[in-house]
Amino acid sequence: MLTITRLDQQDARRLIEGAEAHSRSIGVPMCIAITDESGHLLAFSRMDGGKITSTTIAIDKAFTAAAARKPTHEYGTASQPGAPAWGISSAIGGRLMVVGGGLPVEHDGQVIGGIGVSSGSPAQDQSVAQAGIDHWLAARP
Repeated sequence: MLTITRLDQQDARRLIEGAEAHSRSIGVPMCIAITDESGHLLAFSRMDGGKITSTTIAIDKAFTAAAARKPTHEYGTASQPGAPAWGISSAIGGRLMVVGGGLPVEHDGQVIGGIGVSSGSPAQDQSVAQAGIDHWLAARP
């Protein structure tokens, strides 16, 4: 039997709240997705002005970060021609993202979810995702 710790709706809202605040501060409206530890969608926000094409990308970034238990940008380098994970971006029907903006959400060293952000540059997406995690961590008891 497994005991699984996972994000709940309050956690998901807090992650989105922090991500949206940072998104507004940098002036880039984003699409923000939160998944559970298995990569299943828990919550989503497409801010006013967030790119419609970024909806699926944000969801897939959160999926990748949670299910693979690593940030999406780490796959970027590893998936280049000649690198150990070359071609991995076509895995799982193309859902595995290799662009920055997806981060695992951890508690006590265990991945309990993922946050995926899209609509800006990979660096902007990643900073917004990190801001969501930082906001969530600050609110934890």
